[in-house]
Amino acid sequence: MRTVRIALIQSKWQGTRETTLALVSQLVGEAAAVGAKIVCVPELFASPYPCQSEDHRQFALGEPLDGPTARWLQELSARWRIVVVGSIFERRDAGVYHNSALVCEEGRLLGFYRKNHIPDDPCYYEKFYFAPGDLGYPVFTTSWARIAVGICWDQWFPEVARLFALAGAEILFFPTAIGWLIPEKASFGATQQSAWEIIHRSHAIANGIFVAATNRVGVEDNVEFWGASLICDPNGVLLAKGSLDQPEVVMADCELDRIDVVRTHWPFLRDRRVDTYQGLLQRYLRG
Repeated sequence: MRTVRIALIQSKWQGTRETTLALVSQLVGEAAAVGAKIVCVPELFASPYPCQSEDHRQFALGEPLDGPTARWLQELSARWRIVVVGSIFERRDAGVYHNSALVCEEGRLLGFYRKNHIPDDPCYYEKFYFAPGDLGYPVFTTSWARIAVGICWDQWFPEVARLFALAGAEILFFPTAIGWLIPEKASFGATQQSAWEIIHRSHAIANGIFVAATNRVGVEDNVEFWGASLICDPNGVLLAKGSLDQPEVVMADCELDRIDVVRTHWPFLRDRRVDTYQGLLQRYLRG
């Protein structure tokens, strides 16, 4: 049985970049010490979430793919001889920025993904900062599993998970920064958090893969990040789930051979009618 232990680092902004990286490093070390081989940290983990307002000063967070946060992620993966997945505010060129996730294994950059779906919602003004990704939906072959990475808003689109699955992903990671707008929490909070869990479990079921989403915790300006990082198996069963408010490691063993077992019992990929899906390439069909 091919089994890999994965870990999600549910982190919290600690007031400075240095103290936040120290916390993440500590949690990664704890996970690696008990056998985690693939570790994922939250979206844009090295700073406060920068998109709660349209503020040109935030572009100072941008850095290239060989910048300090990228090097830090590679060094962390080398120190523990593991795979580390981490999101950065990528400065591609003057005026061109992306929300990107790097996949690092034992000190090497295996590749990266640029967030394709860019939100524009209250306190999530990412369209002001980021251009959409242009790399498609790549899958990365690590020493332990074939993995894919979407980022936050990507996680709400069934097409994203399906394309990653069709490209051979066994585990789909979603580094995330999602939470409640504080004035709305009492009215909508439970429904929003429940929907977030359900969409991940649905991706796992519909595609017969493992799905893991890691989130931050804590209050930053107008958003209370709700944690609840989770790992689902190909039947949609929750293997692990984090608290709503504590920095911690969320960890589970993924038995990768179960993917074939589940897909032969629930043969959704076999029974797809690809000859009937042309409408999916249209923005809208009614009228």
